[in-house]
Amino acid sequence: MLKKLLVANRGEIACRVIRTARRMGIATVAVYSDADAGAPHTLMADEAIRIGPAPAAESYLVVDAILAAIKESGADAVHPGYGFLSENAAFVRALGKAGITFIGPKADAIAAMGDKIESKKLADRAGVSTVPGYLGEVPDADSAVKIARDVGYPVMIKASAGGGGKGMRIARDDDSVLEGFERAVSEAKSSFGDDRVFIERYVETPRHIEIQVLADTHGTVLYLGERECSIQRRHQKVIEEAPSPFLDDSTRRAMGEQAVALSKSVGYVSAGTVEFIVDPARNFFFLEMNTRLQVEHPVTECVTGLDLVEQMILIAAGEKLQFAQDDVQLNGWAMESRIYAEDPERGFLPSIGRLTGYSVPTDENGVRVDTGVEEGSDISRFYDPMIAKLITSGADRAEATARMGTALDQFYVRGIAHNVRFLRDVVDRPVFKEGALSTGFIDQTWPDGYVAPEPTDDQIGIAAAIGALAHLRRTIRRPDGPVGNWVAVAGSIQVPMTVSATEFGCSLDVAGASVDVATDWNPGDAIFRGSIAGRDVTAQIDSQAEGVVVTLGPTVIPVALRTEKVVGLMGLMLVKVPPDMSKFLLSPMPGMVVSINVTVGQVVKTGTALAVVDAMKMENVLTAERDGTIKELHAGPGDSLAVDQIILEFE
Repeated sequence: MLKKLLVANRGEIACRVIRTARRMGIATVAVYSDADAGAPHTLMADEAIRIGPAPAAESYLVVDAILAAIKESGADAVHPGYGFLSENAAFVRALGKAGITFIGPKADAIAAMGDKIESKKLADRAGVSTVPGYLGEVPDADSAVKIARDVGYPVMIKASAGGGGKGMRIARDDDSVLEGFERAVSEAKSSFGDDRVFIERYVETPRHIEIQVLADTHGTVLYLGERECSIQRRHQKVIEEAPSPFLDDSTRRAMGEQAVALSKSVGYVSAGTVEFIVDPARNFFFLEMNTRLQVEHPVTECVTGLDLVEQMILIAAGEKLQFAQDDVQLNGWAMESRIYAEDPERGFLPSIGRLTGYSVPTDENGVRVDTGVEEGSDISRFYDPMIAKLITSGADRAEATARMGTALDQFYVRGIAHNVRFLRDVVDRPVFKEGALSTGFIDQTWPDGYVAPEPTDDQIGIAAAIGALAHLRRTIRRPDGPVGNWVAVAGSIQVPMTVSATEFGCSLDVAGASVDVATDWNPGDAIFRGSIAGRDVTAQIDSQAEGVVVTLGPTVIPVALRTEKVVGLMGLMLVKVPPDMSKFLLSPMPGMVVSINVTVGQVVKTGTALAVVDAMKMENVLTAERDGTIKELHAGPGDSLAVDQIILEFE
């Protein structure tokens, strides 16, 4: 067995690997950049070694730095996690030359599957269904247009070395091919150091379903069922589950057998994933193979009872798989939500900053949290904005979904923008609950961009009751007795009530109806759990200058308790009008200017590309929202931008 394992990664996946290695009695080594000094993964490992400055290109992606850390620590094995060097064949060869065990596939398999153009050719030869398209390298934008016309619109422009949604663009006409080609090439070069792209037919209303494979060094290759990954945004997965609510047994078997055939054709070992797109008739087509552990691997672990990291370590140590294909059974249902530092109501733009508040649901009763941050951690612009993965499981899909909703209600993040409430909104949607999914779910549900739902009358009533309880426990400590008459101002709604303290909470008289609130919540607690009018309620509570802010599922409701006199006076207050910023292009996210596409004095039309801003390795094209003339440029290529920083000004 391996004695000391270096984890060539950071964040939650580094913590995840370290946990399993520790359980197996293997010593661990963490590596870190300057941005991650003192991060949870460095404290969890037995030792930690600095490998360079904050940018990944100067630390986590530097092979020589990792090799130096291996030598310094005396590690005899490396687990790459996902991302960074996890699918870098040259890194694997360098480890082999140094006599270090790589916990993953062989370099040749990584090289074969890592090139999306070559992998499709290999899949075709292995008898795997593939999407029609042009599998050669596209040399320039004009050629891209010609190829797209030949393939037939809509098409997908994809980076040959791509992954994680980077270097991918859907194009439905010649103009979108021209722009999409430029962006895909640029992202591919900056993210992977390889600017080659290819073009294939884009399958409308597809599902994204992938097969987990596991192969040892003794010739056994198995498939461990599938994961449904159709809830995506900009080709990045948001919610995954196992099994898929769409597949039948025969389709599952056919996909699994093709995944095994492809794996065998390249001599694959370790854990890997073969991704397919599936049309509404259950026709499936090979998309790509990820030669590493997937972000969403926990859902497979939940339904199979296997620890995939443990299996990878055992395989790397030369062990045989201790089970056969017929032994693989899918029990129950599991679901994973990716918690991201991003702002759904600003186009899901990434957010950076310090986690001033952070608490997660307890790992019990079908709930698991994989995270690599803690309260006080900084979310850096240098890395992927994922904060954590929330996994729930149950006897069936309905139970796993219900637990996901409750767990999201308890997932508390403050200090940065995040997508927790958005995820809660997704799992509440009837279409999601029915399992009628596609990769276009988010765009189809919110075609004009995400907007949080308005509170219902029922939610207003619950928030008002919580606000009354919070006010009561902040102002008096008597166990019972009358408090007085108040008006709970919840959002734009006013709820007159009489409040009385009780032993376990308070009692409200609202329009002649009695509402009892029972809870052990105390001021300062982030999560409210209690009973309101006999119903179990979970909510998040934040203090504000006057009253509290109550978060119920995807909805945020500010609540203040006032006397009737104060309510009347508040109605006389002037409304502060925000300044007119319509003449400025503001950066919607922290990032770096890639290019300014206009000049002073230039006349632009609505939709004209004004600037390109790189944020967390994704290039965002900022366009004109109206016709106008450029008056002044306030930023240039290479400049770092804060949120709402002025980029340029119109006349």
